[in-house]
Amino acid sequence: MFRKLAVKEKGEALPQYYVAGLPGSFYTRLFPDRCVHLFHSSYCLMWRSKVPEELARETVINEGNVYIWETTPPLVVKLYQRQFQEDFSLFLKLRHKELVSNGQMVLTFLGRKNNDVLRGEISYIWRLLAQALHSLVKEGRVEKEKLDSFNIPFYAPSVDEVRDVIKQSEAFDINHIQLFQSNWDPHDDLDDGDLVLDSVKSGVNVARCIRAVSEPLIAHHFGEHILDDLFEMYAHNVGVHLQKVKTKYAVIVLSLKARRVPKYHGRNDDYY
Repeated sequence: MFRKLAVKEKGEALPQYYVAGLPGSFYTRLFPDRCVHLFHSSYCLMWRSKVPEELARETVINEGNVYIWETTPPLVVKLYQRQFQEDFSLFLKLRHKELVSNGQMVLTFLGRKNNDVLRGEISYIWRLLAQALHSLVKEGRVEKEKLDSFNIPFYAPSVDEVRDVIKQSEAFDINHIQLFQSNWDPHDDLDDGDLVLDSVKSGVNVARCIRAVSEPLIAHHFGEHILDDLFEMYAHNVGVHLQKVKTKYAVIVLSLKARRVPKYHGRNDDYY
């Protein structure tokens, strides 16, 4: 199917190629050594391999929040940043082993458009979810301790943070890196202006998207019985927010080229 479309577009001179997608965590090995020419990751790398260990313990250090927010202590911010650095470094190391010499990667994931980690646009997404959970706490349907011990394994880095990890890895050169913005509501394709035409409908659309990616985490921690009411409240919260200000995701897109790294074998330098 892919080849037929490509031949129609490029002609019969197109070389043979194979497209493969494998199950498994992208923080583990996915392919054999030196077999991939182009690796593409779409909207994955903002997810962490785990919640930072210090946050996963019973001691509450990010009370009332499920992610980074204005009331988040500096220690928690550093824990999230360190987890991002470790995860992204591991991702680059693993993919470099799988790529052929001078292989390419194209990565797309959510980030931040500035260095203010406490007030990034993505923080509002999770803050509005925390507010919905607070409402269930007030109704006595969720224990406060459950809320205080829940943290999203997520981190949206700045472009500078991404560059720093790539530079430290010494495994890739950056061909191109760019940040663009995308509306919270995937069905809102109006790029101009700061007005959301139907904030109630957009709130529902955003809530459905966030539920699709976060439901397993929430159900595991709080139980499935709260899901429908939680995301109904969440849709309302998002709608109220969008009525005040049209908020967008910051999306980082980058193209990387694998470096040929010398590996010492006895008396001769080889390359892998």
